[in-house]
Amino acid sequence: MESTLVVTAVMVMAECFDVGLSTVSKAAMTRGMSDFVFVVYSNAFGLLILLSSSFFFYCRRRIPAPTFSIICKIFLLSMIGSIVQLCMYTGIGYSSPTLASALSDLTPAFTFLLAIICRMEKIDLRMQSSLAKSIGTIVSIGGALTVTLYKGPSIIFTSSPNNLPKELHLSMHSNWIIGGILLATGSFLLPLLFILQTSIIREYPEVLMVTVIACLFTTIQSAAIGLIAERDMGAWTLKPDMELIAIGYSAVFAVCARNIVYTWACRVKGPVYVCMFKPLGIVIAFLMGVTFLGDTLYLGSVVGGIIITFGFYAVIWGKAKEEKTIEDKSRCNLNSSPSKVPLLQNKNTEV
Repeated sequence: MESTLVVTAVMVMAECFDVGLSTVSKAAMTRGMSDFVFVVYSNAFGLLILLSSSFFFYCRRRIPAPTFSIICKIFLLSMIGSIVQLCMYTGIGYSSPTLASALSDLTPAFTFLLAIICRMEKIDLRMQSSLAKSIGTIVSIGGALTVTLYKGPSIIFTSSPNNLPKELHLSMHSNWIIGGILLATGSFLLPLLFILQTSIIREYPEVLMVTVIACLFTTIQSAAIGLIAERDMGAWTLKPDMELIAIGYSAVFAVCARNIVYTWACRVKGPVYVCMFKPLGIVIAFLMGVTFLGDTLYLGSVVGGIIITFGFYAVIWGKAKEEKTIEDKSRCNLNSSPSKVPLLQNKNTEV
């Protein structure tokens, strides 16, 4: 009971910090910070923290050398990670943290779709788990289309949107759609990231070293993309304002602390329990966006967020049901196997 309360409190705080990162980065981008610059500096500062941590961790133990195959996989992992970060932060810049939190709940549905495409999973609609995951995936995608394409009337707004020119309204709506597409792309690539990361850790179980190497590659890759995309050298000059706060926040939390917290929570309570807290981010994003950014809350965001949440929990419930079925079958096999062994032994003894 005590461990459950601790994990629950930590996960709620992690979701608050996660949405806080989106809110702070959106505030910095609104003031003119380039999303490419943000990604590069966040990974560079995070790499410095990881290097110092790995120095203390490995100072009295031998570092197992990764093979060339592992290095190539980590390079591919960091490439996907770079694209995910650029899609996510650029999408937040075009839209809002609320939309980012809503579309991040598409990850379980996209994971299920990728598993079907890669033939890692089969659909059997006679089973409750498969039916729940299929329905949840369809509902989640429907919610994503709703929250992206339909804004609807404003529910809470801090400025008068009716006084804005028609051209500005159309521009804001097109930006919202572009942001939604970028965020959905990032959510679609996340399962690939997790699958590849799991494969690497199984072959080379040095989590900290994999994280350091991946962060190094991500910094180099994002810097190469950033220098091509952001030609204004003045944009690369850090200012001691919201830009520096956002970059420091991202380096400490997103690059370093978040992975540690999620890994610990998965080990203590399992991945399903950890995933249950993701829809909480939508509510936190609503509150932070309206309070700190002055965002307008639209009916489409609320309706789409509710639809995605229902789909999210359907997929998670189906996954939990499937795992429970597999666990029950393995228990039955374990319970039945010992009873057969003595009979065989007695028969051999009598002969």
